Amino acid sequence: MEQIIIDNHLEAKILTVFKAQKANTQNLANTNSRERKAKLQKILDWTLSHEEEIGQALYDDFKKNPAETNLGEIFGVVGEIKHLMKHLNSWMKPQSVPTPWNMIGTSAHVIFEPKGVCLVISPWNYPFNLSLKPLVQAIAAGNTVVLKPSEMTPHTSALIKEMLSELFDANEVAVFEGDATVSQLLLNQPFNHIFFTGSPIVGKIVMSAAAKNLTSVTLELGGKSPCIIDETANIKKSAEKIAWGKFINNGQTCIAPDYALVHKTVEKEFIIEMNKPIKAMYGEDVKASNDYCRLVNNHHFNRLNGLLQESIEKGANVSGGGQTDSSENYVAPTLLTNVNDSMKIMNEEIFGPILPIVSYSTNEEAITHIKNREKPLAMYINSGKESNIKYFMENSSAGGTVINDCMVHYGHTEIPFGGINNSGIGKSGGIWGFTEFSNQRAVMRQKFGTFKMIYPPYTPAVAKLIRFFVKYM
Repeated sequence: MEQIIIDNHLEAKILTVFKAQKANTQNLANTNSRERKAKLQKILDWTLSHEEEIGQALYDDFKKNPAETNLGEIFGVVGEIKHLMKHLNSWMKPQSVPTPWNMIGTSAHVIFEPKGVCLVISPWNYPFNLSLKPLVQAIAAGNTVVLKPSEMTPHTSALIKEMLSELFDANEVAVFEGDATVSQLLLNQPFNHIFFTGSPIVGKIVMSAAAKNLTSVTLELGGKSPCIIDETANIKKSAEKIAWGKFINNGQTCIAPDYALVHKTVEKEFIIEMNKPIKAMYGEDVKASNDYCRLVNNHHFNRLNGLLQESIEKGANVSGGGQTDSSENYVAPTLLTNVNDSMKIMNEEIFGPILPIVSYSTNEEAITHIKNREKPLAMYINSGKESNIKYFMENSSAGGTVINDCMVHYGHTEIPFGGINNSGIGKSGGIWGFTEFSNQRAVMRQKFGTFKMIYPPYTPAVAKLIRFFVKYM
């Protein structure tokens, strides 16, 4: 009975905030670039002046090294805000379009108007970054925002709420903490846009709820991102980059390499080289390293440990790491060989520090392996042969692709970030984030003349004129 009372109270509070934000949408839609940049500047200033507090919150949630927090959490937010502020003036201007000959006498342009009241549901793996980046994109586009941070990182979520409550009134930006019950209550509201980052399973729930109100969505999901290492790759350099990309944040990164597809002629060398950067980054005793954070909670430890043990029971070999400790939610950087598709680890996103290694003999075999799975959020190609790179690119589909590096495309402000189908819908970052939170409104003006010549009645002369348009337009 008490739970029902709490839920009713929360639902009423959500409705009050939603109505207040909806009433404020036109005010924000009419703001100019100077006013919007001032809001972004406030967030930037707060972020830079609270670096230690942000670092402490992430350490309390993950035992994440403050330097890694700066790199993985703060760096991206700061870069995104500065990029938005640099380009916002030009992005907000009406975009002129040419006039086709059959529209002579008219002019047209496209304006970017805010969608309105937006909901951002952020994940736990990069809780500061993945809350703030979509938030600042929505603010730059002139929207109001309700943010739901993850309950799995309570220290960071509480800090974000403190931050945004200090900087904004609730009728512009509001934060609701809590579990899936809170998310469901929020999803019941007819938001104008929803930006969700998380798993494909929950993404389907979000999309289903959005469909009831015909709400547009941006879904940044995940999946099994493949990493190809062909026979011409620089194995040493590839291993260093892959080890960093796979094990930073304890593998809890949506664009981390999920599994490695290694040409059989270099598989042994790759395994040897992969173990070297792990030691270089985290030392002989990884568990004692201050640079290697932990899994977010015991639930995820048990999930990963279960995947690992099931793989070993079915014949997989541990070629590096393999140690676990449930008391610390610790799984060592682990390399698995002799894996196959009967194992769960090859059929679901790992989202942790375990890298299955699959050998292949031909490019066609590697591509078949990738195509047998859903389209990934990211794909990595390590090769020194342009014809191989071309083949892999032309015969695959992914949200994003990096050649001879790993994960760094997320920090590139001039390219879109996002998935395709099961790995996501829509794009974000820079101009793509601005347009994702905007309605691209077409505006056409009749300057002189008329299209009366094609109105009914459809006399032979009118029909002939219409046929002319059809043929020659």
